[in-house]
Amino acid sequence: MSVYVQTVLLLTISNVFMTFAWYGHLRHLGHRPWYVAAVLSWSVALFEYLFQVPANRIGFGTMSLAQLKILQEAITLSVFVPFAMLYMKESFKLDYLWAGLCLLGAVYFIFRS
Repeated sequence: MSVYVQTVLLLTISNVFMTFAWYGHLRHLGHRPWYVAAVLSWSVALFEYLFQVPANRIGFGTMSLAQLKILQEAITLSVFVPFAMLYMKESFKLDYLWAGLCLLGAVYFIFRS
């Protein structure tokens, strides 16, 4: 499996955990104290790091730091939009499309050389 595929897969899994760690508590833990949500989020974030660290180590030899960061941001949006719509029950916003196009432009410019 290529370095790019491994990196993208691991970063995607990492971003799923990250998104739940950052925003998942908003749906079910709003009635609990913030520190309960923080502890649960930290426990979920551990799994994010178990995928994110290897992804960055695998990708760094082939990609630059800037390429890894822009790739991660594009993946974050591609994970966040389905999360917002399916899990948080938010409606689709055209702004998601415009933000995605801007990120695709960023990916293009950072990888074109």
